[in-house]
Amino acid sequence: MNCPKDWPELVVRVQSLSETGNTMIPDRYIKPPPERPCFTGDTTFNLNIPVIDLSALMTGDPTLVNATMDEISDACREWGFFQVVNHGIRDEVVDGVREIWRSFFHLPMEMKQEYANSPTTYEGYGSRLGFQKGAILDWSDYFFLHYLPSNLKDHNKWPSQPPFLREAVEEYSKEIVKLGNVLLKVFSINLGLEEDYLQKAFGGDNDNIGTCLRVNFYPKCPQPDLTLGLSSHSDPGGMTFLLPDEHVSGLQVRKDGEWITVKPAPHAIIVNIGDQIQVLTNAIYKSVEHRVIVNSDKERVSLAYFLNPKSDVLIAPASKLVTPKTPALYQSMTFNEYRLFMRTKGPQGKSQVESLKSPK
Repeated sequence: MNCPKDWPELVVRVQSLSETGNTMIPDRYIKPPPERPCFTGDTTFNLNIPVIDLSALMTGDPTLVNATMDEISDACREWGFFQVVNHGIRDEVVDGVREIWRSFFHLPMEMKQEYANSPTTYEGYGSRLGFQKGAILDWSDYFFLHYLPSNLKDHNKWPSQPPFLREAVEEYSKEIVKLGNVLLKVFSINLGLEEDYLQKAFGGDNDNIGTCLRVNFYPKCPQPDLTLGLSSHSDPGGMTFLLPDEHVSGLQVRKDGEWITVKPAPHAIIVNIGDQIQVLTNAIYKSVEHRVIVNSDKERVSLAYFLNPKSDVLIAPASKLVTPKTPALYQSMTFNEYRLFMRTKGPQGKSQVESLKSPK
């Protein structure tokens, strides 16, 4: 199925709706009752995803590397989500890139509209993910851009304002790619594979893999109990690096049937397994459903960096992880074919990766 050249309905910026001061949200943002967040009786309040100190990996301290790798292995198997601190990216880079994007979303609307996106690439300023007509929408705006491979990167498609935004994104992007390379190696070793297995499965060197950034802006919402900033989904790509808003919680992770609100550690980056790694590891590592709640008093900004396989390489379970006792669970598919599902229907829980399962 090909993407349409334009959205099926008039695109309304959620930020504009928020700024009207209306006390009720439009019907097209109201979720069905089972999908609405619950803000009372949270029995998981004291739980949080694991926080892992990466300083040993960054410095190569041999006395602590194995313990850190074990922590990462446990987090991947038990949670599919973890936060990393002392990850090698300077605090001023992390804080600076988030705040410069916050400034972008507060530019005049006509300046942002110059970058309005379409369903064909999603690159630019957007307000919806799927292109199904009549879909219930999420309470968020975003900006999406490509970083790798280099033939897709076009600085002219990145905002020219605020000043130095492009430079900030470039610096942060380079650091995220370095971190991604480190974790792909750790994952491979922890799984008993060659240390470059996942890197090769993704396409090889950095210019053959895909990295892209979606900056999420969640405006204040007068009825946060009726909607979501981002509906429940697992990430379709390989691995995601989320730079959260430290001052406003919003990310929720599904664990044992309960929704856990993630409490970000200072200057931490949240890492989560995507569907492609679930397929490659034959579900030893699983992608996990997550969603975003919104706030009536505060806006929220986050940066989601996606590390993905090359768009045309076939993704299938690693042969070393397939045995008579653990047969291949998934059929092979290219990432390009796979991500069209979300680009068509928007977030749909884990229905896409589950549909890939091989018939028994």
